[in-house]
Amino acid sequence: MITLYVDSDACPVKPEVVRVAKRYGLEVILVSNSWMRLPEDWKAKLVVVEGDFDAADNWIVEHLVKNDIVVTGDIPLAHRSIKAGARVIGHQGRLFTDENIGNALATRDLLHVLRGGGENMGGPPPFQNEDRSRFLQGLDQIIQDIKRDGSKPSI
Repeated sequence: MITLYVDSDACPVKPEVVRVAKRYGLEVILVSNSWMRLPEDWKAKLVVVEGDFDAADNWIVEHLVKNDIVVTGDIPLAHRSIKAGARVIGHQGRLFTDENIGNALATRDLLHVLRGGGENMGGPPPFQNEDRSRFLQGLDQIIQDIKRDGSKPSI
């Protein structure tokens, strides 16, 4: 059975994850550093992890198995999850794979260095309905790929 792990502290697509999981009969585990109220009809499990900054990320990586799905905007968590055999999708529908995670890490590191040097990079663009749509399409594609034959996700 596929489990959907959601790095949920700042995840804007939790309701979409739950809706898709219900349609396919999949388990959802929301992992957070703090407690949050969940609607009863979600039937999702909330795991609150205390500890250092990466405690939730560590919990996810320790519990996932091959072909589980991780929903995160955290590039290092995406990288660790891929190495552990999971499929990974970002909040805006970007599929992270063996083929593209290196570029994502390099871009993240470059932006970190530029911000550390005082460069004003601005924040991320506002989350849009188009982002939700891309996310839903990407999540559906991952699930279909796994159910079909465990093949590599489409890029």
